Amino acid sequence: MTAMPDASPSALKEMFNVARYRKIAGLLADIDPKFDRSRFLAVATTGLDDLTLIQRVRRTTEACRATLPSEFIQAVAVLKQFARRADQGFTSIFLPDFVGQYGHDNFAESMDALKYFTSFGSSEFAVREFLRRDLRRTLAVMTTWSRDPDEHVRRLASEGCRPRLPWSFRLTDLVADPSPVRPILENLRTDSSLYVRKSVANHLNDISKDHPGVMLDWIEGWNLRHPSTAWIARHAARSLIKSGHARSLRLFGFNPAVAVSCSKISVSPAVVALGGSLTFKFFLKSTSPTRAQKLAVDYILHYQKKSGRLSPKVFKLKEVTLKPQESVALVKRQRLVDFSTRRHHPGRHQIEIMVNGTVLARRSFTLTR
Repeated sequence: MTAMPDASPSALKEMFNVARYRKIAGLLADIDPKFDRSRFLAVATTGLDDLTLIQRVRRTTEACRATLPSEFIQAVAVLKQFARRADQGFTSIFLPDFVGQYGHDNFAESMDALKYFTSFGSSEFAVREFLRRDLRRTLAVMTTWSRDPDEHVRRLASEGCRPRLPWSFRLTDLVADPSPVRPILENLRTDSSLYVRKSVANHLNDISKDHPGVMLDWIEGWNLRHPSTAWIARHAARSLIKSGHARSLRLFGFNPAVAVSCSKISVSPAVVALGGSLTFKFFLKSTSPTRAQKLAVDYILHYQKKSGRLSPKVFKLKEVTLKPQESVALVKRQRLVDFSTRRHHPGRHQIEIMVNGTVLARRSFTLTR
């Protein structure tokens, strides 16, 4: 396991259940004859039903602290043996968490352990504990990781120092000034691994939320003819492009001064029940008599909030190139279901069609329960 899986926290936390803790305890007891299995289970499972996912990860770490050798280096040696014997999976994330919580007096050994554990259970969250305590020293180590032969370690170099990493605290120093991470991202700009490139693109996208000009300065200085670099740059700028940021649109060949009309837009049904779907259709026609146009076609869904306000979310639809006076019909089906990250509320919603950052048309529909 090397990244946060696509599942809700409520589903993931059930992976840290009593059966899992018994399995962990059994493996640790096989490795360390002095391991107190009963105490581990008592610490790990007390009040388990009331704990969130993050709390269960930390509880596992605390149970290890209570039962493994008190000397940090000895405890990590046991956990390294455990990592080699255990099934690789999301629950292995407690291994680097142990280092992140208890390894600060053993910096060099902790960096080595995080590098080792990251291919079993991603160290991206644990390394941030060191970054916020000693940014310069930790980034120096992570820069060496960015040149490692192992793609898991190279990804850690980028993912661990993202300023706005989801499910973690923000690295406020890097939010304010991202320049210290530039050498890491430069080393990874042509990486052959998609796994690494996704992290680099997400890292740059994080930076664009606070310093769009800085991020664009960096990628404009790269060789965007290199396929790996071009892929990173395009995905790094996705939020800026969706927001209609003129400089980012031009960088990828989308002219903000778009010469296009939008017609025959329809949304059906006009009233849709939660759990159902709606379909919207429209035509785009180039109004330019002479030039072809590269178009980034997005749609904005304005969700009804509990307060009655509308809250917009931009979705990618399609990229098309229209010749002079050419037209194209586009269709999109949208499901309206609740997620852990979004709860729908009945009432009037709105869809807007946006091309190269300019809203060309809008229609409304009503959501019911």
